[in-house]
Amino acid sequence: MGGRRFAHRAWAALSGIVAAAVLLAASELIAAFVAPQASPLLAVGSFVIDIVPRPLKEFAISTFGSFDKPALLIGLGIAVAVAAAVAGLLQAWRTPWGAVLLATGGTAGTAAVATRAGASLLALVPPVVGTVAGVAVLVLLVARLRRWTDAVRSAPATGSAEEAAAAADAVSARGQGVDRRAFFRFALIAGASAVVIGAGSRIWTATTASIDGIRRALRLPAPQRTVTIPAGAELDIPGLTPLITPNTDFYRVDTALTVPQVDPSSWRLSVDGMVDEPFDLSFDDLLAMGVDEYGITLTCVSNEVGGDLVGNAIWLGVPVRDILARAKPQAGADMVLSHSVDGFTASTPLASLTDADLDAILAVGMNGEPLPLEHGFPVRMVVPGLYGYVSATKWLNRLSVTTYAKDEAYWTPRGYSAKAPIKFSSRVDTPKLGTQVSAGTVPIAGVAWAQTVGIARVEVSVDNGPWQQATLSNPINDDTWVQWMMPWEATAGTHYIAVRAVDKAGNLQIEQAAPIAPDGSSGWQRTLVSVS
Repeated sequence: MGGRRFAHRAWAALSGIVAAAVLLAASELIAAFVAPQASPLLAVGSFVIDIVPRPLKEFAISTFGSFDKPALLIGLGIAVAVAAAVAGLLQAWRTPWGAVLLATGGTAGTAAVATRAGASLLALVPPVVGTVAGVAVLVLLVARLRRWTDAVRSAPATGSAEEAAAAADAVSARGQGVDRRAFFRFALIAGASAVVIGAGSRIWTATTASIDGIRRALRLPAPQRTVTIPAGAELDIPGLTPLITPNTDFYRVDTALTVPQVDPSSWRLSVDGMVDEPFDLSFDDLLAMGVDEYGITLTCVSNEVGGDLVGNAIWLGVPVRDILARAKPQAGADMVLSHSVDGFTASTPLASLTDADLDAILAVGMNGEPLPLEHGFPVRMVVPGLYGYVSATKWLNRLSVTTYAKDEAYWTPRGYSAKAPIKFSSRVDTPKLGTQVSAGTVPIAGVAWAQTVGIARVEVSVDNGPWQQATLSNPINDDTWVQWMMPWEATAGTHYIAVRAVDKAGNLQIEQAAPIAPDGSSGWQRTLVSVS
């Protein structure tokens, strides 16, 4: 009897999971035709990203790095499966509460879709249709399951399990219920259809958008001014980070659960707010202003001491100051709130964007090609010397001139500073923490950055010994990082290596350790190395 009860519960839970799969699949199918970004699972995931407490956000980035979003989707999938199983059990035990629970989940998904940036009434259709389909499947599945189990209970209680099942089938055959095969057929057809339709719709949506194809076919104009890589800019040392970070290796930290698909032919930039002449700009208008190359290192505020959430690239773009000059900012304005198509906003000091000596740009290219989709195609902001969360808006579609007193950006109410100049830093790339090297001459090498100011020198200390000056490469400019190296006569044993930098203004890198929030980490990196 206990085995029958367990099996009944298992099939009830499975019914809930199949119903949830149908809900998601139907939503994806409808979304593929009417609103590609109206997936309830993705909308809920984006909502979770928006509300997640700062410590959890920092934990996710430090733990999963660029895989934080796949990890979130996997976690959401598990949560949905568990909740769906509970709904199936409830429907079997306390009809109709399982259906109510599933409908509540669908309603939550609909609400999440409705609150996303740029959502329309049409975007509500996929989750609503999906919810109706999911609830209907749950009700039908559990009804069949109940008839099957009722038939089993009406069979003789004696004999083997096979005999009891056969008796139940006999009852079913006389029209008094639906046998287990009918339940399994319906569950299998519904489940398999959900997998095929859901996956197919998501793949179809991704391929028919073809934004990546548009990007690959796009030919950007030649730059009027190019970046010259000076001789000696890159040191030839194994394990040392390249001078220019390849696009595929460049860090990605943003709030977009899925990469926005923006067609440059329909892209528009609105410039408004406290300006005398608000206007809109097309992608062609932007390119017609003339593009130049800029060497700029970007740093994420989530980068820990010695971390890899920093990268250097040659960007192609247009100065933001030229765009703002056309709009004519009004007196009293001190901030520009930049908007992404996914709802993200960043607060950038107006002075940083209008400074004639600061190359704040709207970038359209990265390392000789159009911006990769995940790095903001077709247009993003790049501002030297400011952490990305207050400056490097991807998938840009609006610049609103305003004040810090009036507006705040995405991360400000979440515990981060409204203004965040980068704290200059240095990092050991080789030998890596925890690695073992052979005794003898070993190069200690890494990178250091002090955007807009430049690095004057890097110093290394071994086992708390005297600070020794490292050799610097020739930097591209003061907005990019510099490579450094120091030969070390390594002896057998365990050693600590510490590094610090001094910028061209004479400032020593901050020694006191500070956490990521509210305005970036600080401290000297210390690395443990074993020598054999």
